[in-house]
Amino acid sequence: MRILLPGILAMAAIVVASNILVQYPLGAFLTWGAFTYPFAFLVNEITNRFDGPAAARKVVLAGFLTGIVCSFIGTQIMGEFGPLVTLRVALGSGLAFLAAQLLDIAVFNRFRQGLWWKAPLISPVISSTLDTAIFFTIAFSAMLAFLEPGVDVSWAAEPAPLLGIGPEAPFWVSLAVGDWLVKLLLAVVALLPFRLALARLAARVA
Repeated sequence: MRILLPGILAMAAIVVASNILVQYPLGAFLTWGAFTYPFAFLVNEITNRFDGPAAARKVVLAGFLTGIVCSFIGTQIMGEFGPLVTLRVALGSGLAFLAAQLLDIAVFNRFRQGLWWKAPLISPVISSTLDTAIFFTIAFSAMLAFLEPGVDVSWAAEPAPLLGIGPEAPFWVSLAVGDWLVKLLLAVVALLPFRLALARLAARVA
């Protein structure tokens, strides 16, 4: 457990920070949380690379439990339009995190023996796509309104140009696409700290 403590603390810190920063918009389609959450995949992958998939799953579980606590606290805080965290948001967040992080572990293992950059690039691209699809569909799709009929998210279903410039789509689709594009960008950016971590490990072994 002592070996995993840095990964657990890093994952918990990212989850807490993302749950706080998601309350602060950045433009029309993003929040500041979009720029912190993707680093959860980096923590997962570094743990996986150095300590194996079993250790990575423990770190993911710690992040998942931290997310549950954050969601519970959010349901108790009332904002202008009701609780800061609704049931749909909590459910979507938890399921998306768990499914995507576990998929990330599986995909990373599939490519870990290849070129150093393949696993840490391919796995977050695939898992981030799943993460985005699960969260935004559960949290905002009109077809799942029965999950929490007392909460009005009709604003998310209003048709609007995709990202303000494309064809019309429900507004939540623009939120999802914007979030997904940030995840893809940060998957590339995260290659640098991943490479530095590999170099540090190589120096330690030498």
